[in-house]
Amino acid sequence: MKKYIDEFKHLKSIENYDKDEILIDEEVVMHNYTFRSNYRSILPGGMDNNKDDFEFRLGTSSKREADIINEMLNKTDAEIMENINFRYHTLSFRKNKKSDGIILMFHGFNEKTWTKYLPWAKYLMEHTGKTIVLFPIAFHMNRAPATWSDTRTMFNISKQRKICHPNLIASSLFNVAISTRIYNKPQRFIWSGLQTYYDVIDFINIIKSCQHPLINSNATIDIFSYSIGSLLAEVLMMTNKNNFFANSKLVSFCGGAVFNRLSPVSKFILDSEASVSLYSYMVEHIESHLNRNKVLAEFLGSNHFEGINFRSMFDYKVFTSEREQKFRNMANRIYAIALKQDSVVPAYEVINTLQGSFRDIPIHIDILDYPYKYKHEDPFPILNNIEDIVNESFTKTFDLISDFLKK
Repeated sequence: MKKYIDEFKHLKSIENYDKDEILIDEEVVMHNYTFRSNYRSILPGGMDNNKDDFEFRLGTSSKREADIINEMLNKTDAEIMENINFRYHTLSFRKNKKSDGIILMFHGFNEKTWTKYLPWAKYLMEHTGKTIVLFPIAFHMNRAPATWSDTRTMFNISKQRKICHPNLIASSLFNVAISTRIYNKPQRFIWSGLQTYYDVIDFINIIKSCQHPLINSNATIDIFSYSIGSLLAEVLMMTNKNNFFANSKLVSFCGGAVFNRLSPVSKFILDSEASVSLYSYMVEHIESHLNRNKVLAEFLGSNHFEGINFRSMFDYKVFTSEREQKFRNMANRIYAIALKQDSVVPAYEVINTLQGSFRDIPIHIDILDYPYKYKHEDPFPILNNIEDIVNESFTKTFDLISDFLKK
């Protein structure tokens, strides 16, 4: 078996969305499948009766922002076709004609490529025997325009954003696209989350109706989630639409805490202005937004269980008993790994959410601490001088995950 660093480099070199089939080695194959989202209408700019809520927030600082920012990053979301028509990866054994079990893999916030996840997916596939489906969150990965990842353009926009916001913290070319979009319309977090939820349900319906060429209609469905992808996974499990997840297992890695207990200010995630804007909308003023916006109130209201569950993951103190009862009911099907030095999703906040206010929810949580310098965004650094201990830490972590998911 290849070392982690060698596997990483090999998979990075061959990944693409153009080919329908990519041979990884003699036993493993990657497939690309096309998917179309049916939920363009719920996005900013997609509903006439929601138009006012989707107008640009033209405060003093926004007026000063360069035209390139408003033109490129504040484009009406419903018009971004990369988010509507996209491709997703699967990893499976070449000898398998149709899979009897899959693991949905959900990534973190502000991710643009699957590069770091490919060794994770391959290891899980080889050690569980299940097909891995790498499904992208709305406006992430290849569901975002390529210009949002253009180094020179984003560097220039970051410089302009720092001029507009003199006290800005953690702005970078890596996060300026998502930070500008979230700063101006924080409700994008909600609508893109709901769109992804509905996309996943549609994907499972494709499987159940015998229309997927690689996956059997009665295949088991489990989930591996990382960082903010765990919020999506938790909502899917809590809602259990059409009983799709009644027997599913979930492993959360570096995730699982409610939104208002996260610390997302990072040059790889969000800058400080975007984080404040998002927190203000999602936590401090969500009730006033629900009172003013009937469409938002409908999708996060009692007629949509997924919306209620989504709201329960916004704020630790909102719908606490309901959230904790749902976790209690599926405690034996959830396993979490948190990292001791993770400052974005602190381990104690994962415990607070998953084990509950009184620590009486029997969800197993392991807190690991690797013997090298790591961070939330990069738990397994690709560095030659520590490749052996990184390989050991990766193997230990993913053996724990594989053991839980293959049972």
